[in-house]
Amino acid sequence: MKSDRLLSILLLLQTRGRVPARELAERLEVSVRTIYRDVEALSASGVPVYAERGRHGGIELLAGFRTDVTGLTADESRALFILAAQGAHAALGLDAALGSALRKVMAALPAPYRPAAEVTSRRILVDATRWRGGPQQAVDLDVLQDAVFTDRRLRLRYRHSGQSAVRTYTVDPYGLVSKAGVWYLVADRRATPRLFRADRVRSATVLDDPVRRRAGVELADVWEVLRRQVEDRPGGLEVTVRVRRDRLGMFQRMTAASLVDLPDDDGTSEWVTARLSYGIVREARQLLAFSDRVEVLSPPEVRAELARAAASVARLYEAPRLPEGASEGAPERGP
Repeated sequence: MKSDRLLSILLLLQTRGRVPARELAERLEVSVRTIYRDVEALSASGVPVYAERGRHGGIELLAGFRTDVTGLTADESRALFILAAQGAHAALGLDAALGSALRKVMAALPAPYRPAAEVTSRRILVDATRWRGGPQQAVDLDVLQDAVFTDRRLRLRYRHSGQSAVRTYTVDPYGLVSKAGVWYLVADRRATPRLFRADRVRSATVLDDPVRRRAGVELADVWEVLRRQVEDRPGGLEVTVRVRRDRLGMFQRMTAASLVDLPDDDGTSEWVTARLSYGIVREARQLLAFSDRVEVLSPPEVRAELARAAASVARLYEAPRLPEGASEGAPERGP
């Protein structure tokens, strides 16, 4: 609706100051011509708004002009109160600030919308942590936040997964991302996008040097590139398996990253066939977690790999357990 769009333009200008007409058009999904017509409508209604053309031009409100109009609809007010999810705000030290902000929003809401907003905060809960996520290593985001908000470079001492050595990197941060309860630092290293898990950062130092981000690149752009690198890993090795029905749900959850498509389930068979894609044969060892509830049908090299791995595990547990402190092959001393 045009009235909603006019209010959106007004609030954006209050927040951002001068904004190019093309950026407003992209945000509101209309043409630049429509934006200029909307600016004329705002001006005709008494809002002191003007447009400046040229390379550094844009649309702007007269200095000092403010409006207290929130313009929130019932759905918009409910959406704000759903933002009060546990976890992300606490990790950033913003729990108290969020509560204060929501109280101010509640006071500014039109009276008819307040009951619905209050009910929403009691009836909707967003928990971003995984089931049985296990103990999480404490994450100190203070230094990372400092670098992100002051636009400074960072020196990290970082330990990669599966490695004992700690490496040192100098990076240019774009921002922080919380995904499924895990915090990541998104940064450039030598103008190449990199992803660093916050709980693997052993120490971080904010440098005096200003950040060197690539021109025109935002956090969302870099995150999209990195996310696709993780999710679109080349497979190449297609594996066909059959899964017992009583483990089908767990199988789909644990192998979601490797599933080629959803299993063809007619709802009656004891076994369900599925296809997965792995980068290398060894990655298929994850299927051993299902014991005899999952069987690899093809290719033969994956069946052979799992057979070798299963035999190795069997030998480990068939051998007598060595006493504490004894080394394998050393004779045991009698009493």
